[in-house]
Amino acid sequence: MFSRSYSNLLDLVSGDAPSFGRERKRLPRVATVAGILTDLDDENSVGSDAPSSFSQDRMIIVGNQLPLRAHRNPDGSGGWCFSWDEDSLLLQLKDGLGEDVEVIYVGSLKEEIAPSEQDDVAQTLLETFKCVPAFIPPDLFTKFYHGFCKQHLWPLFHYMLPLSPDLGGRFDRSLWQAYVSVNKIFADKVMEVISPDDDYVWVHDYHLMVLPTFLRKRFNRVKLGFFLHSPFPSSEIYRTLPVRDELLRALLNSDLIGFHTFDYARHFLSCCSRMLGLSYQSKRGYIGLGYYGRTVNIKILPVGIHIGQLQSVLNLPETESKVAELHGRFRGQTVMLGVDDMDIFKGISLKLLAMEQLLTQHPNKRGEVVLVQIANPARGRGRNVQEVQSETKAAVRRINETFGSPGYTPVVLIDSPLQFYERIAYYTIAECCLVTAVRDGMNLIPYEYIICRQGNEKLDETLGLNPSAPRKSMLVVSEFIGCSPSLSGAIRVNPWNIDAVAEAMNSALIVPEPEKQMRHEKHHRYVSTHDVAYWAHSFLQDLERACRDHVRRRCWGIGFGLGFRVIALDPNFRKLSVEHIVSAYKRTKHRAILLDYDGTMILPSSISRTPNMEAVGVLNSLCTDPKNVVFLVSGKDRETLAEWFSSCEKLGIAAEHGYFVRTDHDVEWETCVSVADFDWKRIADPVMKLYTETTDGSYIERKESALVWNYQYADPDFGSCQAKELLDHLESVLANEPVTVKSSQHIVEVKPQCSFVPGKPTADLGAMPSLLINIQKWVNEAHLLLHMLTSTGVNKGLVAERLLEIMKQKGVLPDFVLCVGDDLSDEDMFEVIMSARSGPSLSPVAEVFACTVGRKPSKAKYYLEDTSEILRMLQGLAGASEQVARSAPAASQQVIIDRE
Repeated sequence: MFSRSYSNLLDLVSGDAPSFGRERKRLPRVATVAGILTDLDDENSVGSDAPSSFSQDRMIIVGNQLPLRAHRNPDGSGGWCFSWDEDSLLLQLKDGLGEDVEVIYVGSLKEEIAPSEQDDVAQTLLETFKCVPAFIPPDLFTKFYHGFCKQHLWPLFHYMLPLSPDLGGRFDRSLWQAYVSVNKIFADKVMEVISPDDDYVWVHDYHLMVLPTFLRKRFNRVKLGFFLHSPFPSSEIYRTLPVRDELLRALLNSDLIGFHTFDYARHFLSCCSRMLGLSYQSKRGYIGLGYYGRTVNIKILPVGIHIGQLQSVLNLPETESKVAELHGRFRGQTVMLGVDDMDIFKGISLKLLAMEQLLTQHPNKRGEVVLVQIANPARGRGRNVQEVQSETKAAVRRINETFGSPGYTPVVLIDSPLQFYERIAYYTIAECCLVTAVRDGMNLIPYEYIICRQGNEKLDETLGLNPSAPRKSMLVVSEFIGCSPSLSGAIRVNPWNIDAVAEAMNSALIVPEPEKQMRHEKHHRYVSTHDVAYWAHSFLQDLERACRDHVRRRCWGIGFGLGFRVIALDPNFRKLSVEHIVSAYKRTKHRAILLDYDGTMILPSSISRTPNMEAVGVLNSLCTDPKNVVFLVSGKDRETLAEWFSSCEKLGIAAEHGYFVRTDHDVEWETCVSVADFDWKRIADPVMKLYTETTDGSYIERKESALVWNYQYADPDFGSCQAKELLDHLESVLANEPVTVKSSQHIVEVKPQCSFVPGKPTADLGAMPSLLINIQKWVNEAHLLLHMLTSTGVNKGLVAERLLEIMKQKGVLPDFVLCVGDDLSDEDMFEVIMSARSGPSLSPVAEVFACTVGRKPSKAKYYLEDTSEILRMLQGLAGASEQVARSAPAASQQVIIDRE
């Protein structure tokens, strides 16, 4: 079922009634006439199947704010002037996308635009800058940005829990609805310009975390990347967010999700595992998260800086003048520099305490060492910001009063806005840069410092340096910032440990000159090769790779509201038509039917596991048809299954995934191992007990044929770790035993290796020429050998092979095969019957129906939605058999296969 318009998502989230068919306007793919909009029907482009004639690659970059500066016209006309914001990361990353990639920006403006001016401004920005502005009403923007983003997401992502109203405040549902509303506005703007088959969309940061859901619902195959520029907290922190699942599922509607560090990616994957039950795999260096048939790729790469822009500012005459001024001002003193936003996570007060400690413990540094602290204006607002400002000023005043002297000010606080060239000048004259944030997503201050310390000829002359002399720099950085792992030459500190930070500052001052030069060279090599262009180019490459197979996948949208997701399946995978299978059933004579039990004949969530009368009646009707051979395949033990289906006398049953088999009620159980040797249990059981005792929530399932260690209710991360260790342990101690050890979802299982060999064929080989007889024997032996070599132990696929082999021995080749299952254990059956179509076990005209329950990736070619549809389909087949039985004389009914 294809999804309808995305417009009902907000209504569903907010609890209002859904509204469909809402009209919208969309910009044409190539706008040739300014201001002309075209009407497009919502349903026509669902699934993004419409062809496009546009061949040039195009990237739509979506951020909270457009990379523009705006101000009123100075001529007094009241109009607006716009220019590029050269400091914006969204603008800088364009350098890494290539000249052949057209870039369109979608975002809001910092300035409030009156409704009467919005159309003109939008047209101007689209034509002049290829920018599409999203105009957010002021009240809505306040709730969105200063409310949900800054009160809830930003503190939580920086590990601050709302334990009291003073710490972020309690969760406010109205702020969440405002957040969703703004994301929908952004989605509308993207839809005005997107060509979903051709364009790539790159969404930035936590302000727009639910935007992927709106876009994916409207265009199932949209090529969508998301990059988070803030930390992602551990699951213990993140799980406190009331809308945690909605945000996770929204992000998973992206094709590629980027993080600055492995820690942030690891926390995100842990949240997906613990809250959504998803698992990830690493393949050839890429991390992939399986989500309803789609693979959501995870990218780990810290962003870089725009080196060209920095160097151009370094070359400005204003920079040279400012450097000369500062060089004279701090002559004879060693400058240590801090550049931070004025917020609670930058650790400014902790840095000042460390400076105070340094001057206390090392009196010789007084009069020589100066800390210049540049405090950028806070991006947020509120009581926390005011507290940081007052605490910082109080600490600076105390330190200067205690250690200052005429001509010497230990701490220079600059809390007024600086021009970029002025900040660059401070970088240039500082011997050491201190970044001691307690939590920060990336922080590019150290990168900028490294490039500025490289200098140029004019600045060397101003500072009296030899242009050919090696450069030097020192960094003291917090362990809790994103750039820390990439700066291996920096002195890393725990900013909460004041003594350690003070000692790190002292160490940075007394490091020998050659070592300072070596550290600088190492850092400069990394920063200069991993700039913002490298980051953007790498992200685009991975996004192209992640979206490569979009065109060959069939997609369905399911779910409501922000729980929407897309199922991506093989093009040949389709829903099983009851009319089609009943028609095939009626015209065939030799039928093999294999049915799973749990999740297929009965709901997996059902409290009672016993079969209901309806299911038993359907099975009896199918079994009484002499053209049918019916097998029920289950992981349950044989006693339970024999008791439950005692009334189905002609039903074949395979228990414990096929280890025990009986063809009907009147025969004994058979096994697929030639010798029932279970001495290995005495070895495996104590090992499993050891891991059960040390893994809370785990338990052992003891079957006649297998031992299963189940950690479904254990901590997901610890259980997975213990499972890997248990798997290695069991493989080691059972290396010489005739068993197979394997792991699956939430289990580690030990079961016997299969040594079942079907009986000899009973076809009349004497009527065949000797050469054909030998060929037939070779084929049979090769088939059995291949099975034994590839088998990994007892599985449901053996039951399918056993059934087909029995029918072949009786001289019957099935011309109808039905196999139904719902989970991974049933995939073995699907594989066997699908591969049997080209072998000697089936009639050349056989119709094969491998059907899974639910739309999901499977080796089956058909699906039905749920258990009720499975039973409805089986009732249709049973009804066809009953109809034939009523119309045919009873005496003419014959049993096709003599069950032993």
